[in-house]
Amino acid sequence: MGAEKYNKTVRVAIIGGGPGGLGAALELSRLSFVHWDLYEKKPQISETGGGISLQPHTWRLLDLNNVSQHINCDDFFRPSDGQVEQRRNGRSGDLIRATESLLDVPPKHQTCRLTRSKLQAALLKGVDQTRVHVGKRLDRLEQTSNGRILLFFNDGHEDEVDLLIGADGIRSSIREACFPGETLHYSGQCVYRTVIRKADAQQIKGIPWAPVFWKHKSGLYVYTCPLGNDDFEVTARIRQPKNGEGQVSWGRPYKFDNLLHEFTDFCEPVQHILRVAAKGETQEFALLSGPRSRSMAFGGNIALIGDAAHALCGNFGAGAGFALEDVYTLTESLAWAYRSDIPIADALSLYNSIRSPYYKRLYATMDKFAAIKSALKDSRLPIDEEIEARITRIANASESWMYYHDIVGAVAKAIYNADGSITTSSTVNVPKGL
Repeated sequence: MGAEKYNKTVRVAIIGGGPGGLGAALELSRLSFVHWDLYEKKPQISETGGGISLQPHTWRLLDLNNVSQHINCDDFFRPSDGQVEQRRNGRSGDLIRATESLLDVPPKHQTCRLTRSKLQAALLKGVDQTRVHVGKRLDRLEQTSNGRILLFFNDGHEDEVDLLIGADGIRSSIREACFPGETLHYSGQCVYRTVIRKADAQQIKGIPWAPVFWKHKSGLYVYTCPLGNDDFEVTARIRQPKNGEGQVSWGRPYKFDNLLHEFTDFCEPVQHILRVAAKGETQEFALLSGPRSRSMAFGGNIALIGDAAHALCGNFGAGAGFALEDVYTLTESLAWAYRSDIPIADALSLYNSIRSPYYKRLYATMDKFAAIKSALKDSRLPIDEEIEARITRIANASESWMYYHDIVGAVAKAIYNADGSITTSSTVNVPKGL
């Protein structure tokens, strides 16, 4: 009934061409009443960083939007023994904890690891690329007299839209414009990522052919894992002081030779693979933290998805999956509002009511981790005992529900409960500028 009356085309701008932004383009393409354009500030659609995990919940969404057909078995690494992850003492190399995959998950949906660029390429194949605009940095946005949003880009291009989707990552300018009191700051830790050849990793005795966290004291670890094809990832995290926000980076090339001395207390296999990694191209990523977002929607016509909405600091290794769940929820909420002939503001209200509690639950788990780490710091255990206690206590406090979350069922239930219960709103407040 509502569909016949609601015949207006909804113009949508997506800011950001990462997995979340491309996922939004895919999902919005299913909605006949939506015309979307995606704007990426980089000169091409490309992903930074090394590997990325595809968890069971991510695979289900990739099946749903037909992206999984563009990912073949050579593109990723999946442990044959069912071990999702190993956690080892980085000093001795001893195995402390191994996590197994769940038996009730179909084999094709088991956790795997692949390069970020492979996932992005798979998503891009399903997107109408005539609507993807690169080299477009959003400079500011304004409210128009008719309640829409006017976007101004660095090259002079302008666009006027009904809905703005912020998929512009952890350093989201859209989030800062909507919630200026929630600015994120450098956390004091940096991650360094690179990809080497599998043949080079195989020559190093003592490096397991599995996803492995080599743990040390707080804030210091190395992660090694095979990827698809001939790729093998090496990631290191360390506390790295920065003098001023101008030095905080995201994907900046870095000469890792400068940090090898920080890892001399690790076992020889780890030191060896770091020396190999230092010969290649390494990227630096400064981790950010700060206030937790009050809402994933703003003003009735701005929605935040993925890292732009929440800074999870890589705690769950499933950021792409979370972003795709956000996208699915948002598009289903828009479709519900279209059928019901009610404003976009109500769709965003529904979207926020579904996803914000989800992220609050994730933050509660992060708070448990923080409490454990604080208690360990105060206990002043010998270093090897601290490493083992850290791995064991964090593992015991960890939860896996987020990797098996049924987002389709959750959204269907919320829409069923929302019919007739969400009041119509026409209030639109848009920030004056970025």
